[in-house]
Amino acid sequence: MKLGIVGTGTIVQEFLPKLINIEGIEVISIMDIPSQIENVKKLCQENNVEVATSSFDELCTAGIDTVYVAVPNLLHFDYCKMALEKGMNVIVEKPMTSHVKEAIELKELAQSKKLFLFEAITTVYMETFLKMKEWLPRIGDVKAVECNYTQYSRRYDAFRNGEILPAFDPNKAGGALMDLNLYNLHYVMGLFGKPQDVKYYPTIERNIDTNGLLVLQYPTFTAHCLAAKDCGGQYGGTIQGTKGYIKTVFPPNMVGEVIIHFNDGTEEKFDDQYAFNRLIPEFIAFVQAINTNDYKYCYQKLDESINVNEIMTKARIEAGIIFPCDK
Repeated sequence: MKLGIVGTGTIVQEFLPKLINIEGIEVISIMDIPSQIENVKKLCQENNVEVATSSFDELCTAGIDTVYVAVPNLLHFDYCKMALEKGMNVIVEKPMTSHVKEAIELKELAQSKKLFLFEAITTVYMETFLKMKEWLPRIGDVKAVECNYTQYSRRYDAFRNGEILPAFDPNKAGGALMDLNLYNLHYVMGLFGKPQDVKYYPTIERNIDTNGLLVLQYPTFTAHCLAAKDCGGQYGGTIQGTKGYIKTVFPPNMVGEVIIHFNDGTEEKFDDQYAFNRLIPEFIAFVQAINTNDYKYCYQKLDESINVNEIMTKARIEAGIIFPCDK
């Protein structure tokens, strides 16, 4: 994979030194808007990346075959579409798009051009998440599910003082649902599929959700997904069944150690070697799929991302949280 990166935000700064060491990936170019060109040059120099640019055309003509889109949420659709139209495979940071209709359009474009399109959503690629799927039948009939990703945002103080950064800006598709509860959704839907119904109960400040509870209704149980950027709490998830429960205590984007506890008091544990390097498993999977032309796997993961986006779009709009893409 010869990779070009769009964006120089926190996720790129933190992950790039690890990304360049993943077997099968060569980072060729990095691009951001003109006002960020010094950051682009700095990142390239620090990580031995050849091309630093503020031009998307130059990024794509630097000898790459895949574009990694890591920009504010509202820009995901435009950059993904431009990259696909140029014949590039695309990896886009979560959430794939701000509205499900955009995700569907990108899927159709990728399939029509026989290109790969992945949402970079760490949860479903973690070893411990895959172990949870394997363990599910062992706890009997599932009766209740809870997920918690409440994390006080370092940007919330600025927000309270009137500085609206993208993470809290409805005009840039921000908010707790799009940023954090998305992980809870992938956690639950990755295990149980689409719910019958969804309801979102947000706390709204300045037209954006700073926290919120998602309630997902399944035929035999209800899942409660809590996420917050205005307060912190106990991370993790619990799946309770008639024979025991499965529990994780790390944030849903990491999953981390998973415990299965049975009604007789016995337990088993499984840990994840990548819990603190959470982006590595997904990129290993992306490289494997692209190198082996595994379009079936790619489009299956893409359908899962679209299902999550559909539920998220419905919940958000019904709760009165409106983005530019809705108008």
